[in-house]
Amino acid sequence: MEDLEKYLQNQKTSYLAESYKKLEKEEKATEEMIAGDNSLADLAQTELSEIKIQKDALLKQMEEILVEDEKESLDEFGTNEVILEVRAGAGGEEASLFAEELAHMYTRYAENQGWSVAKINESLSPIGGYKEASFEIRGRDVYKNLRFETGVHRVQRVPATEKIGRVHTSTATIAVLPVRKKTNIVINPADIEIETSRSGGAGGQNVNKVETAVRIIHKPSGIDVRSTSQRSQLKNKEMAMSILIAKLEAKKEEEESSKYSADRKSQIGTADRSEKIRTYNILQDRITDHRIKQSWHNIEKIMEGGIEPILEAMANNF
Repeated sequence: MEDLEKYLQNQKTSYLAESYKKLEKEEKATEEMIAGDNSLADLAQTELSEIKIQKDALLKQMEEILVEDEKESLDEFGTNEVILEVRAGAGGEEASLFAEELAHMYTRYAENQGWSVAKINESLSPIGGYKEASFEIRGRDVYKNLRFETGVHRVQRVPATEKIGRVHTSTATIAVLPVRKKTNIVINPADIEIETSRSGGAGGQNVNKVETAVRIIHKPSGIDVRSTSQRSQLKNKEMAMSILIAKLEAKKEEEESSKYSADRKSQIGTADRSEKIRTYNILQDRITDHRIKQSWHNIEKIMEGGIEPILEAMANNF
């Protein structure tokens, strides 16, 4: 059975999957016995029927366990997976460095929570920061905890390259897109354009030889998504489609929120990326969230993933 591996890898179903494998061996041996001695066919057919009943029962039990597991892992928003996008804004190379620092902050926080983090795509600036990057984050309550991080983040500091000590202001945009199992978004194949290219960067022998990277353009909305981290073109295509659906859902939610509410504060938590939400003042060791008008100190610890106080304050205020 092709899906047996997923049952073997799950601690709750692995013992059942082992029993299933033994039954498969018994089934094969019985079939070989019939082929070798046709006189035993009637007896063997009875045995095969019993084996099939046992296999079906095991399969049903394993599937029920995985379905229940999936239900438990979903947060109250119906998802245990998000796409986190970071994009450099105003401020040139300094903005790309800040974008990379924000990505580091969120991925470290995710790892501390025991969530899985996988890089989907990245575009580096000449000095090494992120022009843009996207990450898949999976885990219990992932969207519940990160849903208020969407928006424009601003940093104020003296860059290392600044000779006369002037404070430089730059920005980066964060988007947290929930990936839901069920969606009402329907994409017409005629509305998308798919491009493939070679994945860049150092790595395995297939890098720059096989066209595994995928770019999907949704022509009606102009949304452009990429996935380069998977080893196969098919996997990158699946990931890119998931990102596209998540972006279209976020766009739809923002449009509906804007239509029915004149109060910008009510749009908190949607995919509205244009709103400046937070300032990181390095010289004063202070982070201020402009939506709740609250500040925190110890930027160094926060940028290393210690953002729990900020996330808790956001959850308590909205």
